[in-house]
Amino acid sequence: MKKQLLIPLIFLFLGTPAYAQMAQGKAKFLGNILSSSQSDPNFATYWNQATPENSGKWGSVEPTRGVMEWSALDTMYHFARRHGFVFKQHNFIWDQQQPSWMDSLPPDQQKLEVTKWIRRYGQRYPATQLIDVVNEPLHHPPHYKNALGGDGSTGWDWVIWSFSTARQYCPHSKLLLNEYNILAGGKDLKRFIAIINILKQRKLIDGIGVQGHGLENVSDSAIRSSLNRLGRLGLPVYVSELDLNIASDDSQQKRYKSLFPILWQHSAIRGVTLWGYKQNHTWKPDTYLLRADGSERPALAWLKEYLSR
Repeated sequence: MKKQLLIPLIFLFLGTPAYAQMAQGKAKFLGNILSSSQSDPNFATYWNQATPENSGKWGSVEPTRGVMEWSALDTMYHFARRHGFVFKQHNFIWDQQQPSWMDSLPPDQQKLEVTKWIRRYGQRYPATQLIDVVNEPLHHPPHYKNALGGDGSTGWDWVIWSFSTARQYCPHSKLLLNEYNILAGGKDLKRFIAIINILKQRKLIDGIGVQGHGLENVSDSAIRSSLNRLGRLGLPVYVSELDLNIASDDSQQKRYKSLFPILWQHSAIRGVTLWGYKQNHTWKPDTYLLRADGSERPALAWLKEYLSR
């Protein structure tokens, strides 16, 4: 979410964890974000999948045109590879945290620069398992989308171009479309499914990313119904950004107990990624699971117990 200042990622070199991740040996992964704003030697003691919070976004990698700052992303990628974790790139195309210098370019140069960005990523990180190719197309299409084909005849030609380009330069990665407000159902879910079907027809999409923000008060029945509709598309579903912004320990644990099994047990879901867990290092103030003093909130203790069954 919000961009954070890059500092050395020394915590990623502190060795093998002393005990197993919560989802070790499970058919699905339970992951979290890696952030350049914090140091945490215990990441690998909880999670077995990694997503860069900000370091994989184009604006972080190429803030100055032609000057690529890969160091933070290099560290995260190699950390995941060393531990055998699934690594997901987040993301290629999004209206937020894009290079500001793109605004001054003519359309042909904008298209060329997007192509170069995707190609360079694919060359540097060829073993990336999952990629959020387009993030939040319903709510935050890039301001340069017309350079990529605009709406076109399908209404989503720019998305098709983005996935075609990612398929060309990242041939070994699973390509995902990621969006929020999907599990609540309604118009956003319907429009999201329409884009997925367009990409499916062209064999360009390998999985569906549904963010888990804002589910504190969404009914369980709506979430189940949305997951069932997505499951019928025949593609793996990944809960990509799960957090529960609840200040009360008891209330947060109660909501995790009701929500998480719905997600974890659904046959279409292949993995769940939480969006932060350390106090004072989450984009919303009360989503944390690990207090600043290193103690676990009840929701985290429950997650450990639940996944140990």
